[in-house]
Amino acid sequence: MARQDVIAHLFLDGVLFANPGSPWQRGTNENTNGLLRQYFPGSMDLRTATIDDLRRVEHLMNNRPKRVLNRSTPAALFAHSWDRDQQLL
Repeated sequence: MARQDVIAHLFLDGVLFANPGSPWQRGTNENTNGLLRQYFPGSMDLRTATIDDLRRVEHLMNNRPKRVLNRSTPAALFAHSWDRDQQLL
């Protein structure tokens, strides 16, 4: 993360960097990369992906139930928090 020094103060716990060669310290990142490889294989030149390809995969990933979210989806949780925040305004 180039220039992490500029934003680190915005996070209560600072910015954490995993140790090199320690993928278990980057669980969510490694899992997400694996899921994305289902749609964009490592042999694919990502420059050939269209905006529609990217939006389709974005939709699929954001609407995929996750165990860590108690089988909810990121999109559903975002919508719920957005609605709650709007009611506070």
